[in-house]
Amino acid sequence: MAATRRTATFFIALLAALVFGAAAPAQAQQPPPPLPPARIIVTGEGNVSVAPDYAEITSGVTTRAKTAKEATDANSQQMAALNAALRNAGIAPNDIQTVRFSVSPVYGTPQPSSPPKLVGYSVSNQVEVKVRQITKVGEILDALIAAGATDAGSVQFLHADASKALDQARQAAVADARRKAEIYAQSSGLKLGGVAWITEEPAYAPPSPMSLRTFAASPPVPIAPGEDTLRVRITVGFEVAH
Repeated sequence: MAATRRTATFFIALLAALVFGAAAPAQAQQPPPPLPPARIIVTGEGNVSVAPDYAEITSGVTTRAKTAKEATDANSQQMAALNAALRNAGIAPNDIQTVRFSVSPVYGTPQPSSPPKLVGYSVSNQVEVKVRQITKVGEILDALIAAGATDAGSVQFLHADASKALDQARQAAVADARRKAEIYAQSSGLKLGGVAWITEEPAYAPPSPMSLRTFAASPPVPIAPGEDTLRVRITVGFEVAH
C-alpha cells in the first residue's frame, strides 16, 4: 500500500514538472510590447489682417449732490439728454444698453482723530453704444460730449464674424506646421506621415479698448479704425511613415 502511494506521488510530481516546463518556454517566446509610435511634433502659426466692421463705445454721466435723490435726479436728466443725442445721431434703441448704475456715498477729507464725514452722494450711469456704421464713431463721440457726457469712456473696434477670418488663419497655421514638419523629416531621413492630432491655443481675444478722455471744448474726435491682425497658433503631431 505504501509503495502504491509513493508511486502515485511520483507520477503527480512528474506531471507537474512537465506542465510547468512546457509553459516556461512558451512564455519566454512572447514578443516584446510594441514601441510608442514615432511622431514629429511642431507648432504652426497663421495670421490674417481684417478691418473691424463695427464699434462699441462705453460712455455715461457721473453726478454729485448732497442727497442721493438729488444726485439721481440730476443724473437721470443728463442721461435723458445723452440718449436723445444718440437717437438723433441714428443709433437704434436696441444698440444702447446700460452696463453699470451705481450710487455711492462721498466722504470729505478725513481730519485727525475724527471719523470721515459724509458730504454727499455720487451717482454713475454708464451705457454701451453699438455703432454699426464704423465711420460715424467720431461723430457719435462728439454727440455724447455735446450732450453732457462726463465719462467719454472707451472705444472698441470689433468684428461681427471673426470666426470666418480665423478659419483662414487656421488653414495658414496647418500649412505652416506641415512645412516645418517636412523640413524636420527630410533633414532626419524620415518620411512624413499623416496628422495624428492637432491642438489649438486659446481663442482670439479682441483688442483692448481705446480709452478716451475728451471735453466739450475739444475739436472733433479723429478716429482711425485701421486693421486688426487675428492670429491662430496650433500644435500638430505628425506620424512618421514606415
